[in-house]
Amino acid sequence: MQMTGAQIVIETLIEQGTEVVFGYPGGTVNDIYDQLYQNKDRIRHILCSHEQGGTHAADGYSRASGKTGVMIATSGPGATNTVTGVATAYMDSIPLVVLTGNVSISVMGQDNFQEVDIMGTTMGIVKHSYRVEKVEELADTIREAFYLAREGRPGPVLIDIPKDVQTAKCEFTQAGVIPYEPAARCSEEEIDAAVKLMEESRRPIIYVGGGAIYAGAEESILKLAQLLDAPISTSLMGVDAVPADTEGYLGMSGMHGHYASTKAISEADLYVAVGARFSDRSVGNKEKYASRARIVHIDVDPAEINKNIDSDVDLIGDANEVLKRIIAKVKGSRKPEWKAEIARMKEYEKKREPYFEGPLTPYGIIDAVCERVPEDTPVVTDVGEHQMWVAQRYRFRRPRTFLTSGGFGTMGFGMGAANGAATATGKRSILFTGDGSFAMNMMELGTAVTENIPVTVIVFNNGTLGMVRELQKFFVNEHYFATTTNRKTDFAALAEAFGAKGFKAATPEEFSEALEGALAAEGPSLIECMISPDELVYPMVPPNKSVDEIMLQEERS
Repeated sequence: MQMTGAQIVIETLIEQGTEVVFGYPGGTVNDIYDQLYQNKDRIRHILCSHEQGGTHAADGYSRASGKTGVMIATSGPGATNTVTGVATAYMDSIPLVVLTGNVSISVMGQDNFQEVDIMGTTMGIVKHSYRVEKVEELADTIREAFYLAREGRPGPVLIDIPKDVQTAKCEFTQAGVIPYEPAARCSEEEIDAAVKLMEESRRPIIYVGGGAIYAGAEESILKLAQLLDAPISTSLMGVDAVPADTEGYLGMSGMHGHYASTKAISEADLYVAVGARFSDRSVGNKEKYASRARIVHIDVDPAEINKNIDSDVDLIGDANEVLKRIIAKVKGSRKPEWKAEIARMKEYEKKREPYFEGPLTPYGIIDAVCERVPEDTPVVTDVGEHQMWVAQRYRFRRPRTFLTSGGFGTMGFGMGAANGAATATGKRSILFTGDGSFAMNMMELGTAVTENIPVTVIVFNNGTLGMVRELQKFFVNEHYFATTTNRKTDFAALAEAFGAKGFKAATPEEFSEALEGALAAEGPSLIECMISPDELVYPMVPPNKSVDEIMLQEERS
């Protein structure tokens, strides 16, 4: 059947299983938007308020659902506005397909209105990018983009579609989804080498990153931990990989991780890393990191092997598949001495658990939400102190319920991602954010209102850019500059102006009442929580330091 390029775009998106696209129209994607109009009963379009927010929404949609998110933007500023969202997805290995329009091929390079080389702009932050120059190549390019976005280590793929390609015609034939089979598989000899280390170990630990969640390896991790009698530590991206009430779960390790989780890594004799990349925030001083341990690194991406930390056994492949092969061979054993040592670490941590002053505290807010909402609720954060508090305190029980910008650390990620998560799951999402982060993309609350997306925003308002202020406190002699915002914004009133329900709380009683009202709201809601600017994130391992130099809050008298 003869179709225009714009028709082919929509037909191929539907063919690839796309149910929702996020986007913002413009001149060079006008033909695509006309086809969205004509197919609105087959594919849903959500109009974002800004292309960055829309790209974060597609990202959040993917994180919550496991599907590939789709964003559509026009050329020039529309395309460049997606860049931060694309980089955020790239750093956290989130599968996205981003479609951008561009000027016609015949006039490219003449500095036309809203012309930009978006392929060159995004070269370092995508798995792959395409410029489609023939309409006959359009359908297969989109199919290949979806394949690349999800194969191996997932990530964003960009397709730039000039306007004349959208209007040109060619024959279109339905094809389908390209099947994915992992190309890289570790050998049986490598599996045996890993099993040998596991059988010899007396102090093993399993470290879980975000790649384990994408691989669906949660049950295999729990089984291996049971066989080895090993505690489980996580990266920021792996916090929700296993239920928080799992025996031996130590929580997040690293710069702001739990003491016992970080300390156990330093004392282990075997360190099994699953779907993790050993980022600087997780590792600190590379020379001292897991220095007593033999390291088994399981990852689908060969480029991550021996990139930051050298390993003794490298197991390249799908994490769940690799773990199942190990489980089939390992016998395991009980390790009472190691468990007793872990218990002592946890007791030491408990005595120095972070505490807060003031009537309304971060942990109090987080506990109240955790107790009130269902365990399958998508919980989203922006970036800053609140992000660390949530990662430390919230009791996650299901994978894909903790959505945060880990690798790129994008302030402003949360509101769009919360919209995407709620859209993907059909459940009310919770966004924990700070007054600094929320101000960056708060216009996406307007998107939530317009689309009636159920999101509850909890703003930790301390009047500061808290995480940077902490760095100024500890490392530049308390020279506080440009971190006290002095904003007079009434976020609760702002929410009402957007058309959402707005609440304000300064005490636990006020927060409890506000939370009840916010969760009962038909559409979006927001609670502005007034907290002290002096609340800090403990523990802290200073940059490039080890657990030996960890900063803990003093033990309570």
